[in-house]
Amino acid sequence: MIAGRYRLEREIGRGGSGTVHLAVDEVLGRPVAIKRIGLLPGSDDVELERAEREARLAAALNHPHVVSVFDLVDEQGVRWLVMEYVDGQTLGERVRASGPLEPAEAAMLLAQTADALVEAHARGIVHRDVKPSNIMIAGDAAKLNDFGIARSADDPSLTQTGLVTGSPAYLAPEVASGSSATPASDVWSLGATLYHAVTGRPPYEVGDNLIGALYKIVHEDPPRLPDEHPVAGLLTIMMNRDADARWPMPRVRDELARVARGERSAVVPAAATTARRATGVLPPAEVAPTTAGARRSGPRRSGTRWGWIVAAAAMAVAAVVAAYVLAGRGTPEALAEDDGGTPQTATPSETSGTSSPTGSASPPVTAQDTREEMDAFITSYLATVTTDPRAGFEQLTPEFQEASGGYEGYLGWWGRVRSAALAEVRSDPSDLTVGYTVDYVMESGERSTQQVRLQLERRDDRLLIAGEG
Repeated sequence: MIAGRYRLEREIGRGGSGTVHLAVDEVLGRPVAIKRIGLLPGSDDVELERAEREARLAAALNHPHVVSVFDLVDEQGVRWLVMEYVDGQTLGERVRASGPLEPAEAAMLLAQTADALVEAHARGIVHRDVKPSNIMIAGDAAKLNDFGIARSADDPSLTQTGLVTGSPAYLAPEVASGSSATPASDVWSLGATLYHAVTGRPPYEVGDNLIGALYKIVHEDPPRLPDEHPVAGLLTIMMNRDADARWPMPRVRDELARVARGERSAVVPAAATTARRATGVLPPAEVAPTTAGARRSGPRRSGTRWGWIVAAAAMAVAAVVAAYVLAGRGTPEALAEDDGGTPQTATPSETSGTSSPTGSASPPVTAQDTREEMDAFITSYLATVTTDPRAGFEQLTPEFQEASGGYEGYLGWWGRVRSAALAEVRSDPSDLTVGYTVDYVMESGERSTQQVRLQLERRDDRLLIAGEG
């Protein structure tokens, strides 16, 4: 008996935040779901805070498509969250058992979920973890569950960046790169859930390669349905990498309801966007579309990682590292860094191979030292250039300053850039070239992701940008 009134009967679920039991409320004579959170004292404070937040936020939502929270109690050092019992299965379980849903059925269930999110957003609450396993299905009714990582607008942690929370396969790109979740982020996650419901699989396969999945979410166009599918057009609106281009939740709800009535969505599928390659110094030039399987890599080792994360801790790469650590999967150094799946590590015999001009200091002894220096340089450069373009311009060689059109020409590009967030870097000490991925936000509000390669040069014992590769 819990708190003198809740009699446990059997375990009905288990997840990362605790086990869920079916119980009977002996006082009111009704079944309830009761989730065991943790042991007290000395339990995980994060999980306890999460339980309290879930209780507070869910209790504030009196909505037919939200799982109600009734109570939060302590019993002999254990905390329990008492909730409405939904006699059914999760959306994920239904898809696993029965296969992909018909478009009208999926739209009906997710229109109800969207209606719950409309209410949450109206109260300043962002769910942040919309996914198939958090949508309970009983008959023809859907109920949104688990507000454990939800935040209200007045929660100071809502504005923190560099921390990724939520289930990776359903994360919006801006959240996967470390930005704060917004109502538009819930729209993306609901779209990813819609994709899962009608195809039988998540939009992104995560597996053990969490960073690889986050990279795809942030940098590649999301998967699409065939144009003739009834929700193909709507999905291009919901899963748009530009958060500002996504519809607000009320409009999404109304369009889902339209499809649920058997009407074809009026939304025409949008063409996939193609990222343009930028020089990182000069305005971006048009090039052929990049292929989805393009070679890419992440940070190599902890020395490199910490060296340049300290230089720009708020950048997106810090969010990726944080997400990886939070997931309990190890460190990024364990990941393969090339298409063949073999980690690339520097050996002591590797040297920079680039001669220094007369009078410059000797190059670092090892390739690892040079790589760390290059990583730190490009990270510092991008952190500087949008706030102090003149200081950024001074990090070009005189020859490249002239090739860039002088400071006026340089400012013609960088004066229009509001922010440049480094998402990935790959430095090659053998020829002092550095390739990286950067997310631009322009003063106009336009966003783009670019692949950049620069040639560096060592002069007077400092690195400078000598050209674009």
